[in-house]
Amino acid sequence: MNKVLRAGRRATFAVFLLNGFVMGMWVVHIPAVEDRAGIDHALLGWLLLLLGGGAFAGMQAAGPLSDRFGPRRTVPAGLALCAAALVLPGLATNAWTLAAALLVLGFGNGCLDVSMNTHAVQVERGYGRPIMSAFHAVFSVGGVLAALVGSQTRRLDWSPVAVFAVTAAAGVVLAVVVTPMLLRPESGEAASDTGASAGTGQADAGALPGQKARPRTRTPGRIWLLAALALMLMLSEGVANDWSTLHLKDVLDAPESTAAFAYGAFATAMTAGRFLTDRVAARFGSFAVLRYGAALAAAGMTLAALSPSVWAALVGWTVFGAGLSGCIPQLFSAAGHADPAGAGANVSRVAGLGYLGMLAGPAVIGPLTHLMPLNLAFFLPVAFCVIAAVAAGVLRTPEGAPAEEPRAALSES
Repeated sequence: MNKVLRAGRRATFAVFLLNGFVMGMWVVHIPAVEDRAGIDHALLGWLLLLLGGGAFAGMQAAGPLSDRFGPRRTVPAGLALCAAALVLPGLATNAWTLAAALLVLGFGNGCLDVSMNTHAVQVERGYGRPIMSAFHAVFSVGGVLAALVGSQTRRLDWSPVAVFAVTAAAGVVLAVVVTPMLLRPESGEAASDTGASAGTGQADAGALPGQKARPRTRTPGRIWLLAALALMLMLSEGVANDWSTLHLKDVLDAPESTAAFAYGAFATAMTAGRFLTDRVAARFGSFAVLRYGAALAAAGMTLAALSPSVWAALVGWTVFGAGLSGCIPQLFSAAGHADPAGAGANVSRVAGLGYLGMLAGPAVIGPLTHLMPLNLAFFLPVAFCVIAAVAAGVLRTPEGAPAEEPRAALSES
């Protein structure tokens, strides 16, 4: 069983890494794709909404499919679809074909996102200790690798289609390679049969591992609360992605070369924090990670917003990234563990609303800047982080559900 779990964990790392690499490759080549399609920045902004809409649709489709067929089937399918769809934007020659391409790419990415997170929950359940944050950290590493490789291919004047095709081929090959390594339903569920029957009451208490549970008629309120927190925290993350560099440049008059360090500091802290979060969660619990992480993020954003100094603002963005780093993985993990028989559907709810929050960041902050300075608009994500810290009790194990102690016991055995 240990060999099976280790293989499943390695496969999950590989899938997260390639997903980050695929989406990073898309980001790196956006200017080239925009030129080939003959569109301007404004139209591209609208078309990117289709990428998000496709992702949301893919997440909602993949959740029930993962519950019915198991991540062992949906992860390879999602990986192959996401990787293959990367080629389509490179082939687009006008706005209409790019719109269709982004819709398909978003759908594939959404399917893969929920499927791989559902499998990550399954692996974590088998290990009996927190490991979710490390998977998300590796996703970030994939994006960094894409930036490095993509900059080199652009320097060598490779066409986006060629780069996308090679990346897509790697994704399809990986989908074939990891399939035997992914956990079968009974491998991940064995440690949680009791949880399925004693938890929320939504799963079929008499279902055997691998069997289809009774259809769930309603998503528990706790899942919607997790989803709402994911929306607020991922909106906050989206604000850093889209506005941190502009903050240093426009508010603090930093040179563009210096302003770029704002996002770099945030992203580096996010990645490093996720590699460390699992140890913190194992010792203090996911509740502590969310409460004190969100509070730290609120303090970091406040420092960045109010600082008159570029260097103090950089410290603020770093603290913001470190605090936020472990919060979202805890929400995904809690959603997946709430009901093993409905893990896919629950993760799709949390991931779907979270992704909408990520997309809403630019849309919300932009209009606020017409009413107040950009740095004061940052107090919206500060408020969201405070709300998340106050509501962190949602991660405490509900009465009657399996507590976190067995996870610690398993990790010691």
